[in-house]
Formats: sequence, structure tokens, C-alpha cells
Amino acid sequence: MPERKDGSDDFWIETISCEWQFKQDDAWIDLQFNRGKHYSSGTLHYLPTEDEFELRMLTSDKKKQIFRGSLEKNRYLRVVRIDPETKTTHRLTISLLHETRFLYEYAVANQGSTYFRRIYRVGATRKGVQFAAGDHRPECIVSGGLGTSTVSYKGKTYYVCCSGCRAAFNENPEKYIKEFEAKKKKHAK
Repeated sequence: MPERKDGSDDFWIETISCEWQFKQDDAWIDLQFNRGKHYSSGTLHYLPTEDEFELRMLTSDKKKQIFRGSLEKNRYLRVVRIDPETKTTHRLTISLLHETRFLYEYAVANQGSTYFRRIYRVGATRKGVQFAAGDHRPECIVSGGLGTSTVSYKGKTYYVCCSGCRAAFNENPEKYIKEFEAKKKKHAK
């Protein structure tokens, strides 16, 4: 099971390549993770006889995981698996935010519980498209995503998108302010 860590390990950059595959009456999506923190590859199949999706993943340490679940409201693919050793339920939720953006979130519930504890969340966007940008809404000073709450430093207010970005900003505010100001200056030219 992935472990949640505090500090800079909460942030990483990975590339996910998705490619449709077709064979006779079957179609699926192949996933390849470049520098993936938790996964190296996977496949996503729709199982029409069961009206659900099967997500087969290979972890970064070469362990196979098979999730099953459904698409909800045409926006959320929620798939789960039961860990054979710990009997905990592991849930992977893929949220389709926009045609070029999505989030995937990994959460775990203890055996017999319906409460899921988020382990990590990853924001993904199509190459060349800035995540959650372009709509003139507040920008997260850490990730560049949509700023949904505020943080303050030396009397100035900035936006962050999540508790992870809030923690990163509070740990090293001058670093993120410097990067943010440099980025604003670059885009102003």
C-alpha cells in the first residue's frame, strides 16, 4: 500500500501516456507512466457483460493490482480492490474535470469500514496545457491549479488549491513567492 508522507515527497512530476488498443470486438486503453511514483503501467477495459470497468495496474515495484468499478455521472470512474493480505479496501477514483484535465485519487478503508482515507491525489493535464489555467480565476501559488483557499505571508494574500499546497507554501513561502513572481513576469512579456 502506498504510504502518505509529509514534506517534499508529496510533490512529483510524472508523465502518463494513454493509447487506445483495438482487437476484434475488444477495445481498451493502455497506460504508461514515465517516472510514476506509484504506477508504471496499466490497462483499462470495459466489461459489457458486467457493466463495469476493470483497471489492471502494475505498481512501480512490479506488483499487480486489479480494480473494478463503474463510471458515475459520466465524470467519475471509481474502482476498488480488496488487498488480500490486509483485507483493506483500496479505491482509485479518476475525476474527469475537462477534456484536457483529470485527477486521480487513491484512498484506503479499513476492513468493514466505509470511511476512506485519502493517501494521495494527482492532477493530470494534456501535454502543453497548463493545469486549471486560462479562466482568470485565482491561481494556486504552488501548483498553478485553481486557487480555492488563501494563505498569507508578510501581510500579502496568495491562493492555494489544496491542503498539500498549503503545507508546502507554509514550509517555504519565499521559494513559492519567488517562483510565482518570476512566472507572472515571464507571462507579462
